[in-house]
Amino acid sequence: MRLFPAFAALLLTALPVLADPVLRHRQVAPNVHALIGPTVQRDPENLGNNANFGLIVTPEGAVLIDAGATLKGAEMIHDMVRAITEQPVVYVINTGGQDHRWLGNEYWQAQGATVIASGDAVADQRARGSMQMTALSQLVGAASSGTMPAFADITFEDRHSLTLGDTEIRIIHPGPAHTPGDSFVWLPDSRTVFTGDIVYVDRVLGVMEFSNSAAWLAAFDAVAALDPVHVVPGHGPVTDLATATRDTRDYLSNLRDRMRAHIDAGGDIIGSVDVDQSAFADLDNFDQLAGRNAQEVYSQMEWE
Repeated sequence: MRLFPAFAALLLTALPVLADPVLRHRQVAPNVHALIGPTVQRDPENLGNNANFGLIVTPEGAVLIDAGATLKGAEMIHDMVRAITEQPVVYVINTGGQDHRWLGNEYWQAQGATVIASGDAVADQRARGSMQMTALSQLVGAASSGTMPAFADITFEDRHSLTLGDTEIRIIHPGPAHTPGDSFVWLPDSRTVFTGDIVYVDRVLGVMEFSNSAAWLAAFDAVAALDPVHVVPGHGPVTDLATATRDTRDYLSNLRDRMRAHIDAGGDIIGSVDVDQSAFADLDNFDQLAGRNAQEVYSQMEWE
């Protein structure tokens, strides 16, 4: 685990911490909270919530960033929310199309919350929802019971803003990244960004068949252009921009640069797993994901 800059470390250790067996709470800034999930695979204990979530508290209600992967996973998140604030959750933002970003929507809508997502995220959710439900039933088992797909009440093309009291919340969909509809949430007052799956920290990101490794770099750059002080990644600890850059952008850039050289030299997909990613071998899940990432990036770059 790399160290944050001194000022960030002091801030994060000085603020209160709550925890349940799965989620850990970090207050990032006044009225801005991160719920940090585990980096292991989805399982019956985490109820599919192997990701990070966010909470913004205002006098006009709370805003939750990402809904949880299952009905019971949403209830788990709600228990943490109640420990932080008495304000009801009035909005839920889906930052993308992965199961833990949206399959808890129905629970929150039943509580009276309005769900917001990019149109591209909803299209991805509709396309992959059935497969995600099947996978969850295998990984989470009976704990996935009662989960039903439900989609956003408000959709947007590239950006959407909320103002609750004096709190401004900007939701920006810069283009595809890990999933086609990935968005990040920017809080200009505290210079905090919730990145969804655009940023992974302390673990190797996953390049999937629905990912876009080239556009992912541009999406990261849109986050970096804001020069955030606090970065809440989709996976991993609350961090700073330098660490996010190293673990996400630098990893992707290295993989794509080396894959271009491999392709230009006449290399094939079988040999793609041997491109040098060793500079990032300290990241969690490296052994499990590096080879698969290489093959997927090869498949994408072969036709670029």
